[in-house]
Amino acid sequence: MQLRGLLLLLALILLAATAEAGKNKKEKAKKDGSECEDWRWGPCVPNSKDCGLGYREGTCKDESKKLKCKIPCNWKKKFGADCKYKFESWGGCSAQTGVKTRSGILKKALYNAQCEEIVYVTKPCSSKIKSKSKGQSPPLLS
Repeated sequence: MQLRGLLLLLALILLAATAEAGKNKKEKAKKDGSECEDWRWGPCVPNSKDCGLGYREGTCKDESKKLKCKIPCNWKKKFGADCKYKFESWGGCSAQTGVKTRSGILKKALYNAQCEEIVYVTKPCSSKIKSKSKGQSPPLLS
């Protein structure tokens, strides 16, 4: 009988502690967050030069916030780091222009960025002729 009472008391203490922990998380979310739901975010602005660590500013009604962000230094694309695309394979090399092209379809726009639905990128054709991969030998002549 005493064991049941002890187990019941222990269960009530655990239940009360769990409820209190959940309440603290909600209070933290309200303190850190905002009642505003329609945030407008600007582009990531690097602290120096054109890449690296920086910040983006957001506004909602009378509130404003700054978030840390990062632009990779190898990201020099005209469509920006906030627009994510799924690219198809590179096309063939154009003999007239000396470049090859591929297109990308918008997959995700971060922070409500203004992104083009389809983008086209080009790169110079390789002047090197690819050799056979390692580990393969030419066929033997008999």
